[in-house]
Amino acid sequence: MVVSGGQESHAETTLEYDRTKELKAFDETKAGVKGLTDTAVVAKIPRIFVRPAEELAEELNCRRADIQVPVIDLGGIQRLDRRKEIVNEIRTAATEWGFFQVVEHGIPVGVLEQMIEGVRLFHEQDVEAKKEFYTRDNTRSVLLNSNYDLFISRTANWRDSLIMAVSAYQSLESNYFPAICREMVMAYAKHIENLARMLFRLLSEALGLKADHLETMECAEGFSIVGHYYPACPEPELAIGTSKHSDIGFLTILLQSQLSGLQVLCEDQWVDVPPTPGALVINIGDLLQLVSNDKLKSNKHRVLANRVGPRISVPCFFYGPVPSSKLYSSIKELISEGEPSPYGEVQLDKYIAKFFSTGLDEYQGLDYYRGKKTLQGA
Repeated sequence: MVVSGGQESHAETTLEYDRTKELKAFDETKAGVKGLTDTAVVAKIPRIFVRPAEELAEELNCRRADIQVPVIDLGGIQRLDRRKEIVNEIRTAATEWGFFQVVEHGIPVGVLEQMIEGVRLFHEQDVEAKKEFYTRDNTRSVLLNSNYDLFISRTANWRDSLIMAVSAYQSLESNYFPAICREMVMAYAKHIENLARMLFRLLSEALGLKADHLETMECAEGFSIVGHYYPACPEPELAIGTSKHSDIGFLTILLQSQLSGLQVLCEDQWVDVPPTPGALVINIGDLLQLVSNDKLKSNKHRVLANRVGPRISVPCFFYGPVPSSKLYSSIKELISEGEPSPYGEVQLDKYIAKFFSTGLDEYQGLDYYRGKKTLQGA
């Protein structure tokens, strides 16, 4: 694979550069970004990872806000008075930010640390051991790749991803998880599903609904555990770890290692979400904003590339009962004459397919679906 330097590549003409050829060469190694950094001393990043010139120019004027994403302590939630306080704190964070961190969430620190270690062990094993999982078939229950949208995005993200789907109808005792991290994943999955169900109950209450409303809608019935691995990047000012986007599902629960990189967009300013020991980052997804009739906010976020690494993160995406043609729309109790729904019904499988057919850096989230009577991924 030819490694073309980031800054030098700007001087190349379109005719001199075959992007498709370079993408194919990178993908055919099945070694991802980790393999790229392992096999050579990379002083400059390949051009497929260099962000467009206009985006880099915009970055120079990008503002950073010195404020903090809310941190909510879930301790004492069994007490009625404390539960009401927590519901109010979650309502404020979910409506104003769409992001918050939780501590005292009930998941042992050892389980969190082992999950991070499991992802590290998987990505740092010999490339030949990982190749059996490397695929672009996103219908598989377990897959490894670098950029699901590699061939349709403008910029490749500087990361590799292990993706493991957990269906509501699938036993967590299954042996299909990679052996090197199986025990860690199974232990984490059980804890994270319990936490998600608690959060959906709290969010239901925050919306003024019965506590089981979102659970009854099957919002927690299927999720994916993703192990992102961000190697050290020699030119982080030219690359991006994960492009700016909003999450398409109902809820995301994120575990991150002790390296910064996550940022949330707040009033056109980027806010750092530094790792807090023992904390988990929670963010509202597009589907939850839709069913809440825009009362809860799905916010855009990104991950910066870093000169040091690896950074490891483990987002758990709660999509609902995937695969399914289940229809979702704004909850009728949250619609009024003064607050009509701007959305029609979303057919879940086609909604998910729309996302995977679009580059992450170009996906428009709920903007696709406003003002339409039926939303079937068109």
